[in-house]
Amino acid sequence: MASILQIILLLIQVAWFIVIIHIILSWLINFQVLNLRQPIVASIWDGTSRLLEPAYRPIRRILPDLGGIDLAPLVLLIGLYALEIVIRNNAAALIGAF
Repeated sequence: MASILQIILLLIQVAWFIVIIHIILSWLINFQVLNLRQPIVASIWDGTSRLLEPAYRPIRRILPDLGGIDLAPLVLLIGLYALEIVIRNNAAALIGAF
């Protein structure tokens, strides 16, 4: 059971870094440091967008429209961190249950 919890925590950390990469990439594209006409930038942007859009969509439905500000990545990061805290704090109870 401890191994399963460690794998879940690893997946949470991987998701965290993918969201961070997506945020940084969006800033670089919006400030015209990177261009979506570059094939590698377009493929990374498309890949991270496809991975994260299913997680962003329900969050965007709940949040109010703030114009050009998208708080879905921030809410997702907070949610991932909260999930990690819950798993770490209850790991002993979860392991003892099995």
